[in-house]
Amino acid sequence: MTKRHLEMTRRQYLAAAGAGVVTAGLGGMGSALAQMATIRQGYQTNMWGMPTYYLMRSGILEKRGLKFEEFAVPSGNLTMQQMVARQVDLGTYAAQSFILGHDKGGMVGIAVIEHVGKTAAVLARKDLGITKVAELKGKKIGNQVGASTANIFTNSIAPSAGLQKSDWQEVRMNVNDMVAALAAKTIDAGVTVEPYNAIAEADGIANIVTDFSPFDRMPVFMVATSEFVEKNPDTVVAYLKAWLDVARDFKEQPKKVADVIHKFYTEKGYKMSLDTFQKALARVEVDPGFPSDLRPYMQKEAELLQKTSKISAIPDWSKALRPDFMDKARAGA
Repeated sequence: MTKRHLEMTRRQYLAAAGAGVVTAGLGGMGSALAQMATIRQGYQTNMWGMPTYYLMRSGILEKRGLKFEEFAVPSGNLTMQQMVARQVDLGTYAAQSFILGHDKGGMVGIAVIEHVGKTAAVLARKDLGITKVAELKGKKIGNQVGASTANIFTNSIAPSAGLQKSDWQEVRMNVNDMVAALAAKTIDAGVTVEPYNAIAEADGIANIVTDFSPFDRMPVFMVATSEFVEKNPDTVVAYLKAWLDVARDFKEQPKKVADVIHKFYTEKGYKMSLDTFQKALARVEVDPGFPSDLRPYMQKEAELLQKTSKISAIPDWSKALRPDFMDKARAGA
């Protein structure tokens, strides 16, 4: 695999998204749906964002009478920054980025869309024969600083193996550049996500040392700006009904879902068999809702961020988490 096959710039992401506004065919669905707000949808182009990509490509939003614009970026922390700047209304990212977004811009979580602990992993160059995180001592490790994966590796996974920050050399880069860097041997390991893990393994470039699931199931939230949910509650409920439809497709029609998302990557020049891709996609657990253990998990994450002075205060969870919209979506689904 060449570096050309693996590299995707932010400009390419945005260009790939560039269909602009996708308009729903409202037909005879009534004036109430015609008044739904147009959604500015942010998503990351790694595997965590692919359920959202499927949502936009499946026709499900149109069936719910919803219109949208899409904004693609390499990782969720960039979507969070777009939302703080009020360039995007809705977007997916993991817990730490959500807490940071709430602290910086009053973001609210309207659902946990998926758990992705199985999709995030520590990769090591295959030729190094590394099988344990502790063996990364003294190695150059690619890490996307600011991303939730980077925080979890630095604060949880590495210390659990006895590695302090001074024990390894951090090489800052986007997750989508890491397989090329591993192939070029400019880094020894990388903290990255699907489908890049599956590509690296299939091509014999690297092996998975550990995925994140033993350390963190990694809930990924659908996050909204506070203004959007207050001004457009009916749109939010219809949108979450669409997500319940998406979850049904992931469970009942996995091949249909895989075909749609696999096309996204092959059109970007990724050389990846459908079989390899389906294995990567199967590591994404799509189940929109609010897990019963969510608040204790979020409290722990927030306390860690406050301890490291990354947030000014622990969020008021009654304001930061809004299960009421999902309750209404389920009641009317």
